[in-house]
Amino acid sequence: MGRALTRAVTEMPGADVVAGIEREGSQFLGQDVGELAGTGKLDIPITDDPLTAFSKADGVLDFTAPSASLWFAELAAQARIVHVIGTTGWGEEEDEPLKAASRHARIIKSGNMSLGVNLLASLVRRAAAALDAEFDIEVLEMHHKHKVDAPSGTALLLGEAAAEGRGIDLQAHSVRSRDGIMDPRRTGDIGFATLRGGSVIGEHSVIFAGEGERIELTHRAADRQLFARGAVKAALWGFDQKPGFYSMADVLGLND
Repeated sequence: MGRALTRAVTEMPGADVVAGIEREGSQFLGQDVGELAGTGKLDIPITDDPLTAFSKADGVLDFTAPSASLWFAELAAQARIVHVIGTTGWGEEEDEPLKAASRHARIIKSGNMSLGVNLLASLVRRAAAALDAEFDIEVLEMHHKHKVDAPSGTALLLGEAAAEGRGIDLQAHSVRSRDGIMDPRRTGDIGFATLRGGSVIGEHSVIFAGEGERIELTHRAADRQLFARGAVKAALWGFDQKPGFYSMADVLGLND
């Protein structure tokens, strides 16, 4: 994603790369961020010093890990810049420090930065509101074999959209695994199924299964650049906003 983000920034009018950050001990430290991304030399060495990098930037594109993103949010608040978070694998309460940081930073967080997925979430929310609980909701996702968090951030984003449409709490109605002899499916539950294999970038389906009919809403990602382009667009949008905690739905005007 770091390479994809670098390419997206260099291709997007109104945006420039000013720094590249990696973790301590990374094999990429000291390498030119442009050469590594295949965009040509930018004379910007990759560093493990986010404080200096943030001081140069109007915005930060962050696809790391929750622990790093929480630290970066504090730095973004100190610098009063835009912080776009595409990191997944969050715990239930980990948004609270981000919301605190958003009093000074413009924080835009989403489990998926693509236009298509966020449009899908909007459609899921509307479908869940229109169809009563006799339609069972299942979220199916597949990713490459190296992905470590499950369900994916996008699957959870879609599950939240379905729960919002139904006016229920996702945690109270979420079913993450099924194995062995089980009780019949509870009315109103939202199920998640996770597949991992090969080099799949990301496939997500939300299934509304009723008696004698089934509705499926699906998004398939074929290129990581779509997530990177969405993140850069989010940063450009956030530059003109007041400090706050935003989502891609806000960026795309889907909350109107």
